[in-house]
Amino acid sequence: MGEEKKGFFQKLIEGLTKTRDSFVKNMDYVFRGFTNIDDEFYEELEEILISGDIGVRTTEEILEELQSKVKEQKIKEPADCKELLIESIKEQMDIGDAAYEFENKTSVILVVGVNGVGKTTTIGKLASKFKNSGKKVVLAAADTFRAAAGDQLKEWANRAGVEIIGGQEGSDPAAVVYDALQSAKAKKADILLIDTAGRLHNKKNLMDELGKINRIVSKEYPDAYRETLVVVDATTGQNALVQAKEFSEVTDLSGIVLTKMDGSAKGGIAVAIQSELHIPVKYIGVGETVDDLEKFNANDFVEALFYTKENA
Repeated sequence: MGEEKKGFFQKLIEGLTKTRDSFVKNMDYVFRGFTNIDDEFYEELEEILISGDIGVRTTEEILEELQSKVKEQKIKEPADCKELLIESIKEQMDIGDAAYEFENKTSVILVVGVNGVGKTTTIGKLASKFKNSGKKVVLAAADTFRAAAGDQLKEWANRAGVEIIGGQEGSDPAAVVYDALQSAKAKKADILLIDTAGRLHNKKNLMDELGKINRIVSKEYPDAYRETLVVVDATTGQNALVQAKEFSEVTDLSGIVLTKMDGSAKGGIAVAIQSELHIPVKYIGVGETVDDLEKFNANDFVEALFYTKENA
């Protein structure tokens, strides 16, 4: 592991402490406390997985897989099920390498999410990340509904040293996107990041607005690779799943960014969102600084979730 990767894994371990203390500890009691692998054992596991925000459907899939592995490998000891369960969760979450193709192409990334989940901050962090890896980045402040959003994004843009277009309160989001596209093309930018309005209570308007933005991008930049990320706050647990679902109903989502993982006892939601919506978690945030947003790695996440001093 590189230094940076190791640093993030450490943060992930720390960030998942609350989840581990509630959810994983309970699970360990089951693995240690039962002498037989029977219905009661599975029921107890099911209860813990669901209470850990993994969600009903995902829990059923994980347990079905566990049961078939137990039969196949003729496992008798509950304690021997732990590794199998960890493997099953990893399998539920693996997203493959193709998920990050947009990072190496000329891309337009649309970012959606309700206000208060850390959307603007996430865009700022992504802009810094891309810029630091040698990309030319343009930001479009198309969340013109909320005055503070534009100012906040400007601050991030200045810090990252990237150009920002728009940000006037009340201006037409589609016009901001149009201007940003012209600028991105003229500058031969690698990545155009678009911040969009975070209003879910009026789905029809949001759908129209995102539809209009998508049409402009298709018309003005037909060759660009398209990515739409939804930002959700891990501390809200099942509510994060509901929000991601609602956004998936108004636009085609290609990935999820989970923020505030460090303050959450609901880390299991990362498993549920991916498994229930079939939309991969692509980035995960465990703190305030630029380095605290990293590409999601199922293996690292599950290892950190079940981290114990013994496997250190």
